[in-house]
Amino acid sequence: MIRPATTADAQAICDIYNPYIEETVITFEEVTVDAAAMAQRIADIQKQHMWYVAEDGGRLLGYAYAGPWRPRTAYRHAVETSVYLAPDAMRRGVGRALYATVLDELPTKGFRCAMGGIALPNDPSVALHEAMGFVKVAHFADVGFKFGQWIDVGYWQRTFT
Repeated sequence: MIRPATTADAQAICDIYNPYIEETVITFEEVTVDAAAMAQRIADIQKQHMWYVAEDGGRLLGYAYAGPWRPRTAYRHAVETSVYLAPDAMRRGVGRALYATVLDELPTKGFRCAMGGIALPNDPSVALHEAMGFVKVAHFADVGFKFGQWIDVGYWQRTFT
């Protein structure tokens, strides 16, 4: 089941997200997030954008959201999207279903395009974005530094017509 996230989902979202912080370069955050901070993030995003969760039997399997691309008002029709899954939810279509829900809603709310930033290499994320109609538009070399290594970031864009 896919539904809008609530602040009550904050701890379960932290349980999914924090291992990415602690163990991967997929996110450039370096300090884990507590439930109160995550609840605030959810509330802030949902003021003008969207955040969805996938659950099965009351257990969260993943989440996806669209938030502001950049703070300047001229960017108000663009969003940045993210999707994160619990390890046992990968390769089961959960990420695709979450992303489809977000992407289908964006044009109905007046958004023109979505950007997905991907720390590289990350073949599964690239494959998901491209399967969802995103096209690579940028590649930045050595822009992140985590776990003693420099990390490239690519950006994929999907435009709604």
